[in-house]
Amino acid sequence: MASKLVTYINPRCFTVTLKTQNRSLSSNPGSRILPPINQSQYRKQILLANLLQRYGFPSSTLQHFLSRNNFLLNSDLAETETSLGILLSLKIPQKSLVSLICDCPNVLRSEFLRKWRAPLSECVSSSAIKSVLEHSSRIGIDPDKFYECTKVLKGLGFCDSTVSRILSEFPGVLVVNEIEFRRKIEFLIGIDIPRDNIERFFHIFPEILGIGTETRLKPLLDEFKKMGFSKDEIKKEIAREPRVLGLELGELSRCLELIKALKCREVIRVRILSEGAFRAGFEVKLRVDCLCKYGLIRRDAFKVVWKEPRVILYEIDEIEKKIEFLINRMGFHINCLADVPEYLGVNLQKQIIPRYNVIDYLKLKGGLGCDIGLKGLIKPSMKRFYNLYIKPYPECERIFGKRKENARAKQRHPPGLWKLMKPPSHVTTREDVVNMKSFIESLA
Repeated sequence: MASKLVTYINPRCFTVTLKTQNRSLSSNPGSRILPPINQSQYRKQILLANLLQRYGFPSSTLQHFLSRNNFLLNSDLAETETSLGILLSLKIPQKSLVSLICDCPNVLRSEFLRKWRAPLSECVSSSAIKSVLEHSSRIGIDPDKFYECTKVLKGLGFCDSTVSRILSEFPGVLVVNEIEFRRKIEFLIGIDIPRDNIERFFHIFPEILGIGTETRLKPLLDEFKKMGFSKDEIKKEIAREPRVLGLELGELSRCLELIKALKCREVIRVRILSEGAFRAGFEVKLRVDCLCKYGLIRRDAFKVVWKEPRVILYEIDEIEKKIEFLINRMGFHINCLADVPEYLGVNLQKQIIPRYNVIDYLKLKGGLGCDIGLKGLIKPSMKRFYNLYIKPYPECERIFGKRKENARAKQRHPPGLWKLMKPPSHVTTREDVVNMKSFIESLA
C-alpha cells in the first residue's frame, strides 16, 4: 500500500488517510504497522503531491511524474517549495511552469535556480525564460554563457524584444560564438539584405543562427540557381520570407514536383501558382511542416497535400484549427488524414462542426446502428447526409440548422431584363409570302 501514490489537495484528508490506514492494520491480529521509514516516505509523497497540485499540476499525471523523479522525494520539501516560488517570481505562467517542470524536472534543483535567478530576471518575456531554463538544464550551460550571448546581441544593435525573441525561439544561441554571428551577418549582406533590415531578419527567423553558412546556406543558394531562379527572384523571396533559408537541400525541388503532379481543376492550379513557382513550392513546405508537427510522417504529409490541393490555398491557422478539432474534440488520430484528406478541404464552421454535432447526438441517443468514421462523416454530399441522419430525426434539424427545401433559386438578373435583351422580331411582308410560295412550288 505504501507503494501507491494517493494525492489529496486538502492536508486534512492526508491525516485521515494515515489514521485510517494505521487503524485497519492494528485491528487485525496478523497484521503489523508499516516500518517508520516507509511510512515517512509515504507521507512525503502525499505532501509533495499536495505541493505540486497547489502550483497547478494535474492530479492525473502526478503519480507518473514522481515515479520518474525520485530525487524530489530525497530532497528537502522546503527547498522544493522555494524553487517553485523562484520560478513563479520569474513571472512564468502556470501552464508554462507545469510544462517546464514536466519536461525538465532538474529546474527544481535549488542550486540550479540560485545560479540562474539573477540573469533571467533581465529577460523581457516569460517564453525566453522558459526556453533558457529548459535548454541550460539539459546541456548544463552556465549563466556566464548567457551574459556573453546577450552582450554580443546587444553589441550588434539588437533591441531587447529581438534578444528575447531569439532566446525564446532558438535557445541554442547560448553556445553560438561571436564569429558565427558575424558570418551570418556577412552572408545576409552578401545576398543584398540591407543592413537596417538585418535585425528584422533575425527577429523573424532566429533559427538561422543554428544553420551552417558553408554547409547549408551557400549550397542552398546554388541549388536555387540550378533550378532556374534568377538572383533577383531569390533575393526577393528571401527578403519577403526569411524562413526560406530554413529549407533543406532538395526540399524545394520535391515540393515543385508535387505541384506539377497535382490532379486538380485548372482554376486551383492557377491560384496556387499566382505568386510564382518559388512561392508556391515554399507554401507546400509550410503545409507539410504543419502536418508533421501534429504527428504525420513526411511521406503521408506529402500524400495529403497531393490528394487535397486546396490545402495549399488555406492559411496555416485554419489548418491547425481543423486538426485540433479532429484530435481533441472528435477523438480521431492524425493518421486518419492520410485516408481522408478531404477533411482539410471542407469548411470547419459550416460543414464539419454541424455534422459532428448531429452524429454525436445520435450516438448518445443510440440512433446509429454502427460507428461512423471520419470518411462517413465527410464524404457524403449535403443532400445524402441530410436524408440519412437528419430527416429521420426532426430534433436534429435544430442541431444541424434548418434546410430550406422549397427555397427559390436566387435570380442572377433583375426581372424584366430579358425584354431589353430580346432581339426585334422580323415583320413578314406580302412580297415575302409570294416568294416563299414560289420556292415551295419549285421544289414540288
